[in-house]
Amino acid sequence: MNDHRSGARATAAGLSAESLAKIDREIAKYPPDQKRSAVMSALTIVQDEHGWLSTATMDAVAHYLAMAPVAVYEVASFYTMYNLAPGGRYKLAICTNLPCALSGSEAAAVYLKRKLGVGFNETTADGLFTLKEGECFGACGDAPVMLVNNKRMCSFMSNERLDELVDELRAAAPGTTTA
Repeated sequence: MNDHRSGARATAAGLSAESLAKIDREIAKYPPDQKRSAVMSALTIVQDEHGWLSTATMDAVAHYLAMAPVAVYEVASFYTMYNLAPGGRYKLAICTNLPCALSGSEAAAVYLKRKLGVGFNETTADGLFTLKEGECFGACGDAPVMLVNNKRMCSFMSNERLDELVDELRAAAPGTTTA
């Protein structure tokens, strides 16, 4: 575990006591000299709390895990599940790798871009949706496949299913109504 001074500095840099406790649980899964192995979990925990990973929060993670900040930046920028800028309430990532593309993901992406009025890496004007192009989600047999906020996998995403998903998410967002 980290000492109180590390935790105090990390909390001051934007990591809550709750996030630090969760990170400590992840660190405990590894040998004491391998706490850096918890970097992906730590980044996910921080992103879940803040919605994205700022340089300050990545620096705090690096400090807490005794890593060079650049090593944390490398992990965060390599994996598409991490948001390095603020985005919409819902991140919709559609797999466009070859198996999904052969099963209709490119057409689904075109439909979703038109429906939302944004391209990849853009956020809708109402701030609800950010559209991302994703890499393989490991469910090629369910293509086209999407992830919602890196947590919910949606399979066989036809135009009708895309409409249903967007309507469901709009209805679930506080302060919004479906038109």
